[in-house]
Amino acid sequence: MDVRKGMVGIAGALMNFAIVIPAHNEQNRIGAMLDSYISYFSEKKDLNTTFIIVLNGCIDNTLAVVSEREKNAILQIVDMPQAGKGLAIKCGFKQALETDADLIGFVDADMATQPRYFYELIRHIDDGIIASRYMQESQTFPPRPPVKEWGRRLVYQPLIWMLFGLRNYDYQCGAKLFKRSVIKKITPHLTVTQWAFDVELLYLCKLFGFSIKEFPTVWHDQADSKLKISSGFTMLKSLFDVRLKHSWFGKKTTGV
Repeated sequence: MDVRKGMVGIAGALMNFAIVIPAHNEQNRIGAMLDSYISYFSEKKDLNTTFIIVLNGCIDNTLAVVSEREKNAILQIVDMPQAGKGLAIKCGFKQALETDADLIGFVDADMATQPRYFYELIRHIDDGIIASRYMQESQTFPPRPPVKEWGRRLVYQPLIWMLFGLRNYDYQCGAKLFKRSVIKKITPHLTVTQWAFDVELLYLCKLFGFSIKEFPTVWHDQADSKLKISSGFTMLKSLFDVRLKHSWFGKKTTGV
């Protein structure tokens, strides 16, 4: 069954949906985020939603905050000692594949993407769909600092075009969704444990021939974002590492 037709074209159709939420020391934000998402998706009768919270390297009270919500939703908790967003999402994907999920996605724990905008991804999915902060119809509050925008346009985006042939506006928005078949295919090949994870994920989708749609979103930037300008150099190095790993001469390839 085509997922998009199943979601918006068949009254009463039930879709199993798993959403992975990576969390690193999020005790001050994840409670409100989960309350909002649980409340919103519990009202969607066409969805059977499972929340998979992956704690990675937390040393604060995040686990207790998340555990308080277990009685209100189908919620699974994975507590990892290692820190790394990419590693946490890969672990969450594996957990989601153990469920009956037809759709598997992930979203940041900071509520930068409100639940109604994530639901728009479900309504418009192809093989996969990624939220975009930089398309003409997108809205970002507050506007991004000029230094970050210049870095994206003049360095990061052209480099990704050159290395991977990807032509997206936004690679790192923390809201992405895929059909189960996509996650099952690409998860074994994911290697990046930190910030360049999103680019590797999209490049693998390209290598395996999946159609990934980019969709405008409304984004509320958070003051305590984990991604800092100083992470940029590490990210740039990671891009070259990803390209090497998945090239014909790399030690780890997709087999495509």
